[in-house]
Amino acid sequence: MSAPPPPRLLAVDAGLRAGLAVYGSEGRLQRYRSTNFGAPKRLKSAVYGLMNDLPGLERVVVEGGGAVADPWLREAKRRGLSVTQVHAGIWREALLLPRDQRTGAAAKEQADALARQVINWSGAPRPTSLRHDAAEAILIGLWGVLDAGWLSEPPQGIGIR
Repeated sequence: MSAPPPPRLLAVDAGLRAGLAVYGSEGRLQRYRSTNFGAPKRLKSAVYGLMNDLPGLERVVVEGGGAVADPWLREAKRRGLSVTQVHAGIWREALLLPRDQRTGAAAKEQADALARQVINWSGAPRPTSLRHDAAEAILIGLWGVLDAGWLSEPPQGIGIR
């Protein structure tokens, strides 16, 4: 009999173009990507398969609302997963300095730099280019693993608050 897969967390920057990040229970980023669903119907049908492809999925953290967040929230609840819907201001306040939150452009620029630090710390493959939605999903996930207690504090060498 094989052991159950280790727990995982899926972080989503919800949108028709969505950022996705997967973390393991040790708090390290395992993979990330940006996905263009193109249409609400394709988004709805893709969520089930994306979650099926993540053995051990226990937690889902979604930033966003409305029709682009609902499929993620519904599917996570249907599976009995721990699900959190978080506003950008919550995770940004926890991870970014106040000066980096003053404008959306400043927050996105800092999110990119911080996400690259998380990628390096985690040993995840380095991106050739990193879209802002994937960078934000990485930070949503970092906030999620801290909130879940999978990490007791931000990783050493990650320049956050």
